[in-house]
This record gives sequence, structure tokens and C-alpha cells, in this order.
Amino acid sequence: MTDTDYDLRILKRFEPILRFTKGERFFPVDIDWYVSQCSLWVKPPRKPAQELVPQGKLTLELLTKDWNIESGSVLYLKFIEPMDVLDLAKHSIADAVERLTHHSVEDIFQPGRARLARVGYTSRLIDAIFSLSLFWRGRVPGDTAATAAFVYRQRQKKDERYCYYGRIVRENGWVILQYWYFYPFNNWRSGFFGVNDHEGDWEMVSIYCVIKNSASAGGEETVDQLEPLWVAYASHDFEGDDLRRHWSDPELEKIGDHPVVYVGAGSHASYFQKGEYMSEVELPFLRPLALVVNWLQSIWYDFLRQAGSKETQKSTFVFRVPFVDYARGDGISIGVSGTRQWDAILFDETTAWASRYRGLWGLYAEDPIAGENAPAGPIYDRDGAFRRRWIDPLGWAGLDKVTPPHQIGERLSEQIQSFDEQICNLEQQIRSLAKELQKLELTQQVLASQVDQEKARTDLNKKITITAKDLWSAKRELAEIKRARELLRDYRQRLSEGESLPIRTHIRHSHQPLPESTNLNSLAEGIAALSVGILFVGVVVLWWFERPYFLIGLAALIGSLVFIEASLRGQLARLINSISIGLAIVSAFVLFFQFFWQIVLAGVFLAGLFLLWQNLRELRS
Repeated sequence: MTDTDYDLRILKRFEPILRFTKGERFFPVDIDWYVSQCSLWVKPPRKPAQELVPQGKLTLELLTKDWNIESGSVLYLKFIEPMDVLDLAKHSIADAVERLTHHSVEDIFQPGRARLARVGYTSRLIDAIFSLSLFWRGRVPGDTAATAAFVYRQRQKKDERYCYYGRIVRENGWVILQYWYFYPFNNWRSGFFGVNDHEGDWEMVSIYCVIKNSASAGGEETVDQLEPLWVAYASHDFEGDDLRRHWSDPELEKIGDHPVVYVGAGSHASYFQKGEYMSEVELPFLRPLALVVNWLQSIWYDFLRQAGSKETQKSTFVFRVPFVDYARGDGISIGVSGTRQWDAILFDETTAWASRYRGLWGLYAEDPIAGENAPAGPIYDRDGAFRRRWIDPLGWAGLDKVTPPHQIGERLSEQIQSFDEQICNLEQQIRSLAKELQKLELTQQVLASQVDQEKARTDLNKKITITAKDLWSAKRELAEIKRARELLRDYRQRLSEGESLPIRTHIRHSHQPLPESTNLNSLAEGIAALSVGILFVGVVVLWWFERPYFLIGLAALIGSLVFIEASLRGQLARLINSISIGLAIVSAFVLFFQFFWQIVLAGVFLAGLFLLWQNLRELRS
């Protein structure tokens, strides 16, 4: 069996099952077809974009050619050219008729509870700013998604195919299986009310395996000897411990040896559980305000002790734009036991299109916050730097600090031995410092009787103080290391007796789906979704017709919206309580600044009375 056949067997044995949401229009494709549909462009700094290879002429060989472009230029693909209005309307109508003919209404995507009803007014306002910013930001044209869907659908009719690109990395005792998926288009914004649209979309799932019974097998790796321990799903731009789950974690759904991945509709982010997920986009220019709000919240929770401790509160995404990622898993399923099957393609750092093309895999929309720009390939980021998930797959999922099970005993013994050496060194250091401190103190006692040795005594006192601190520090460190050594010995003993390793202690922020049920009625949901639009229109109406009463009218409008929504949500009592606390705080500040000097004098007077009372008690005793 060749190395290629062997690696393909491994990848096929554990290949994930991807479950999509109804209404998803794009699925993983092969690179060859996608590139054949693209044109190649370059955008030099401060110059118009230039076409290097026209659509229909591009090949993988041309893609990896050294184009010798100007420094600072952006090299990118353009998947499709938007259709004219008549062709687009014709194909859109045909698409709608086909979907209604071949699919029931239940098979078409239906949005859930309005996303703006799930967040507060500040987030809704930021969402409005984000939406309006699309008019001045670079963005993918609105008809591009429809054209891309038509082109992709035509391809699937001729040759229905679902592909992933597999890679195997062996590092630090781990055998890492990476499954890379390339989608021709991300239509999260236009198709599912999400953050962005962009051409091209790379996603990835990693499975981290070890060799079972490696000692008895002599470390030999075979397909049957591989044991999966961890799985990490790429989800937007996140990385670290929260991305991974243990193979035995009940949150990880599996069918045999195949993990199940729930794919976000349009966004193609990966989740462990099916459901609807709240996703937030932070606007860079509002980050300073977010820091100020976090500081005020810390004062509110930690210093003033309002509404419990900060740890008991839900995270508030102030100055972030809220979106819902639909990962319902009620659409097609690709993989073992699914309605479609995978074509596996091996690739690695020697694959030319992956290693030699550093451009974008779709349209460069010139979006300043990059949301509408296409991504770079699996090896590189948009700026040309290496992707961490490619060059450091262990660190990307927080596994660079995790010891493979078959090496734990060895690592524990090494650490215990290291502690033994440190303890020996510290005990020697403590004995030396204790002797030195005693000698310094004897010298100090002799000098104390000499009137003319004041400066020498002062310098010696400083040395005694420093030596005493060093001695105390060494004793404290010795006690801590001894305690750690005993804990490691106990841990090694418990593992040898068959105790299982913890599998969820690494998780800090588990991304859970939103609750399926809610007591929010349709009227409250509608008001929440429309509140910011009503506010904007109200501002214009008040300014135009009732300018002398603008501030009063604006306060009344905002108060009415907040009052009505709180009433419909059943949170009127909470609203009144919050208003009361807010007014009390404002009143306290007003009184403080109004009577500042009187308060200061009263404080000094009370402090004086307290000191007199304390001193009188001391005299009487």
C-alpha cells in the first residue's frame, strides 16, 4: 500500500459528517472547477484593479505563476460576473419555480425569532450603523449571490460532487487529521440575514489521534492502531481551547467513528450541537467605548454589588452587532449515513495551488473591515502571513500544552524529578541564607555598642532585611514545590489505578445554541425588530414638525418604546427598578457636586469626632 492510499484510508475512516440547514445553496467543491470559473485580478495600491487572466482561461498552472506584482498589491480571484437585470430576473424566477416544484414549503429556510429581539437597544443601534455602513464600505454586489447560486446549481446538475481536502500532520506524539472544505460562496448576509457575503470560503475540522498501545506496538502506526482523542471545529475566526471537545464528550455527536458537524447556514461555521447561535461582530472603531462600558460594568457588579456578582451575569455585547447563525441540521447531510457522500482529495504544503498562491480566493471588495473580502487559502491569511491552523494545528486548538496519554506517565516522572532537584537546591540555599543571616545579625550586635559605627550599622541593616526576605521567599517556594510534588505523585497513583482524565476543564466559554422556546409574543418581537427604524423616523418627524419640543418629544418617544417592549416582555417591574436605581445614582452625583465642600467639611468633622472618641477611650483604660 502506498503512503497516499494509507493516508486516504485514515481520512476516510474518521471523515466528519456535515449536516446543513434547509435553504443552504452552496456546498464544498473541488478547486479545479472553481478556478476554471474564475478570472484573476490584481489591485495595486491607489490604482484601479487590473485583470490578469480572463474568465474561462484560468488554470491551476496560471494561478501559481509568479506575476511579479507591485508591492502592496492584492491578488484575487473573481468567481463570477453578475448577470444583467433581465437574465438575473429570468433565472431567479426559474429558481423559485424549481424550488417550489421539487421542494415543499417546509423544505425552504424560515428564519426563527427576530435576532434584534434577543439583544438590547444599544446593540440594535450599532446594528443599524453597521447596516448603513454597507453603503460606503466595499461590499459584494447584491446580485452576485444569486448569480453564484445559479452557476453552482448548473454545475451540480452536470456533475454533483462534494469534496474535502485532507491533510495528515504528525507532531509531538499526535496524528492530526485535517479536513478542509472550500465553498464557492458565503451568502450569510443575503441568504440568512447574517454579517457578510463574500466569494470563496475555507472551513476546517481537525481530529487529533494517538497510537493505541504504542509501547507494545513499538510505536508503529497503523489505521487500526489510531485512536481519536480530540476534535476541533473551525468557527469564524476563533481559536484556542474552546474550539475542541474530547472524543468521549457527550456534547460531541458521532456516528461510529465519524463526528457530526452542524454547519451554519451561509456562514459555514461549524458547531457541535444543532440549533441557532448568537454571533457578535465587534466594530474596531467602537472598541474604546466598549472598554469604558466594561469598566463601568465592573464597578456596577463588583464594587456596588448590584444584581449579583459579575460572574453570575450573562455577557452583554455592548457595541457589537448581533447576528444569528442558523445551524439547524435539518437540510442535506454529507458523509457516512448521509444523503450524499464525500470525495476525498489529499493535499499538503507541497501542493502548488495551496503553497504558491498567496492571493484571495474570491472578490476583493475593498471592505475596510474585511468582512466582505474573500478569504485567503488554507496556508495563508489575507496579509500573506501563515495561518496558525496550518503551521500550528496543536496550538490552534490549545493542544500544544496537552500531553498525549501514552506520554503522561513519562512526563509526570520527569516533572517529579525536576521538583526533587529544585527541592534539593532550595534546601541548600535556605541553609546557606540562614547561616548568612545569623552571621550578619551577630555583626550587627557587635556594632550596636560602637557609637562611631552608625553608617556601618545602617548598611548592615539593609543587608539583613534583604537576606531575610530572600530566606522567606526561598522557604515559601520550597513549601509550594513540595506541595506540588505530592499532588503530582498522588495524581500519578490515581492514573495508575485507572482514574479517567478530565475532559471539560479546558472549556472557558462554551458556545451553546439559543433556547428553542420563548415566551416572547409576536407583537413584542415586531416592536423590538422595528424599534431603531421607528426611532430614526421619529427623530426626523420631531425635528421637522416640532423642533421647539424636540428633546421632550425624543425622550417621550424613547420612553414609550422602552415601556411598551418591557410590558410585552413581562419585564416592567425590572424596568422600573432599573430606572429607580439609575435616578438614585444620578441624584447622588448631583447632590455630591452641589454640596461638595459641605460634604468634605462634614467628613472632616466626623473624622475628628471619631478620633476624639478613640483617644478618650484609650485615656480611660
